[in-house]
Amino acid sequence: MGSRKHERPLSPNIQIYRPQLTSVLSIANRITGVVLTGCGFILVIWLVAAASGPDAYSQFQRIVGSWPGLLLLLAATFAFFLHLCGGIRHLIWDSVRAFELKQIYASGWTVVAASLVLTLLSWVVGMIIAGQN
Repeated sequence: MGSRKHERPLSPNIQIYRPQLTSVLSIANRITGVVLTGCGFILVIWLVAAASGPDAYSQFQRIVGSWPGLLLLLAATFAFFLHLCGGIRHLIWDSVRAFELKQIYASGWTVVAASLVLTLLSWVVGMIIAGQN
């Protein structure tokens, strides 16, 4: 029995399953947590640049204000809202609600839609505020 060679996995493996909304959101929630940790380090760099004087702050602003910087900022904003909405979804589950399959998928699509809307709304408000200065 010990010398028997196994040609297939002993337990279900992620490689044999088709991605579903629930699994994609679960993985995305973990990834956005890591991304937001990285964003925390960038926030610290921003604070250090602000405390270091106008030249360092201006250089940081130039980098963030470039197209790649703005794209990363947009992605970070979406990651923040996706993680936030996913966390609220989990809080609802912690109260032992919305465990029916239809509710699970509805709440998943709500997380995605709310994240997109909140990202767009925050960028529109940010652009309006930036335009007033």
